[in-house]
Amino acid sequence: MRAVTIPEFGGADVLRRAEVEAPEPGPGQVSIDVAYAGANFAEVLYRRGVVDVPLPFVPGIEVSGHVRAVGPGVGGLRAGEPVAALTIVDGGGYAEVAVTSADLVAPLDGLGLGLDVAAAVPSNGATAFLVLDRVARIEPGETVLVHAAAGGVGSQLGQAARLLGAGRVAGTVGGPAKIEAARGFGYDDVVLRDKLPGEVAGLTGGRGFDIVVDMVGGPARRASLDALASMGRMVVMGNASGADDVGVPANELWFANKTVCGFNLAAFAGVAPAEAGRALRRAVAAAAAGDLRVQVEELPLERAAEAHERIESGRTTGKLVLAVNG
Repeated sequence: MRAVTIPEFGGADVLRRAEVEAPEPGPGQVSIDVAYAGANFAEVLYRRGVVDVPLPFVPGIEVSGHVRAVGPGVGGLRAGEPVAALTIVDGGGYAEVAVTSADLVAPLDGLGLGLDVAAAVPSNGATAFLVLDRVARIEPGETVLVHAAAGGVGSQLGQAARLLGAGRVAGTVGGPAKIEAARGFGYDDVVLRDKLPGEVAGLTGGRGFDIVVDMVGGPARRASLDALASMGRMVVMGNASGADDVGVPANELWFANKTVCGFNLAAFAGVAPAEAGRALRRAVAAAAAGDLRVQVEELPLERAAEAHERIESGRTTGKLVLAVNG
């Protein structure tokens, strides 16, 4: 089958089109004829070698398409059925056929959701609901601050917060050009990230935010901790800035009544696939109902390197998807 692989770690130019053997589903698994694959920062990390994967490696953490075959012990899914799926545990989405756990598949029959949009939902949508509901344990009326608010997962986090009953929802962006894009995803306030923490603190009258979600790292992470209210929770779920790790003194958390949590979708889906699958199906249903707006830009699979370059440069808004057999 046709695929894009990582034959060696490095820049976007290492990505190569290749012919590889099509995978077969094992017990509890499903194979999918891929129509579209989402492009994500996670795949950039695989390509850079930040995440240790065996080479050559086919990246791709989410797909849409049609069920090709089901493995032993799988019920409730049939060949030919349109689906969206998380392939995040073992990768493989940048290919004509992908295999994943049946728990991580969401049927699309009757939902009226296009396959291009469906490919943009699994990782970001599932992450948004898990981060806010499962990790941060959002309560009705709470205030939420999201970094990288115009990006793939940021565009979903603000909307999910609203669906889960948040009060004020604010976002930060890296440059002025992204302010209006972020506002289009339902944020009450959007400010430049370099205005942290001063301007952001003013959005809550100096009280601070109940929840801050940080996938940027570096100076934003330190400022995020300062922007937390008493009993606030900061969820760390990335380091897009590539900055050195930011230490958080435990005594500071103790004295200020603050909490720092971490979330990694790949690790979570590996140990709790059924729960990750429920979050996936929740996100797909919300997108189909129009409650989650998903902005999609399509590129052919052969332009995967361009997608990576754009994601790394911070020039994207919304979500890039790769047309495999779209």
